[in-house]
Amino acid sequence: MIPMLSFMSPQRLWWLIVPAVVVALYVLLMRRRSNESSNGLLQSILPRDTRLRRHVSVGAAIMSLVMLVIAYAQPQAMTKVPRDRATVVVVIDVSRSMMATDVTPTRLDAAKEGAKEFVGSLPESFNVALVSFAATADIKMPPTTDRSALENAIDALELAPSTAIGEGVYTALDALKLAPEDPDHPGETAPGAIVLLSDGATNMGRSSSEAATESKNQGVPIYTIAYGTSSGYVYENGQRQSVAVDHAELSQVAKDSGGKKYSADSLSSLQAVYETISHQIGYVDEYHEITARFAGFALIFAVLASTGVISLAARWP
Repeated sequence: MIPMLSFMSPQRLWWLIVPAVVVALYVLLMRRRSNESSNGLLQSILPRDTRLRRHVSVGAAIMSLVMLVIAYAQPQAMTKVPRDRATVVVVIDVSRSMMATDVTPTRLDAAKEGAKEFVGSLPESFNVALVSFAATADIKMPPTTDRSALENAIDALELAPSTAIGEGVYTALDALKLAPEDPDHPGETAPGAIVLLSDGATNMGRSSSEAATESKNQGVPIYTIAYGTSSGYVYENGQRQSVAVDHAELSQVAKDSGGKKYSADSLSSLQAVYETISHQIGYVDEYHEITARFAGFALIFAVLASTGVISLAARWP
């Protein structure tokens, strides 16, 4: 599939008139010859595959011209390229509902494994911070490029009571402010993003919707992951309690912040979500010149045209 194109020298596309004229002349020539009795006799004598080769050869030659003109106009296509720098805050819910075993071995253990793989998939130049939240939120690791330290901090996460998604967001915004300045870009703030994993609804702290709005005001999208299943449960004081995932609040947080909401109900699906988010955060769409691609297409068509001509010449010395 050819991507949406733009051209550095669009005025050169006027040269497409040349292959158009060649097509018109070829069609006109074929019609004139078909009306000539002598040519009609020749056509009846010529094998059908020879006529087909002639048409294919001419078609390939014309396509080669078209590709050359497009290459001459210096085409550009939108492609994803790695960002030079960014700061990402990984926010993980450590409320007691995360001990549910509907995700093997537990929601929290699987979340830790997925988060470590996510951190490892980000470009090495990215600063990554870690925030955990339950009734309150804490910065477990300020923005750093030290992936080993981050993995150790993720492994050290422990369960605590209650859920305060809003506090997790506010603390993540505080963590972003701790990102070290890039010496190559002094005074410039690197793009920031928050990736928040949770399974429940807020029952403590400030409003998550207001926190998400503040995040949007600061230009920081929140990618939320609703993690777990509807059948999850835990035991508290000997009582079985349902801890079904609350999708509504996490959807609203993502929407209010300008981010996107995802869902995962297993480690494998969580890994797939993290991979998608990593690609969105780690890459940016930019136009890049793809002249060589169309020059290559032109060469392929030229080879096909030449092969056809040689085949016809060998048949009719």
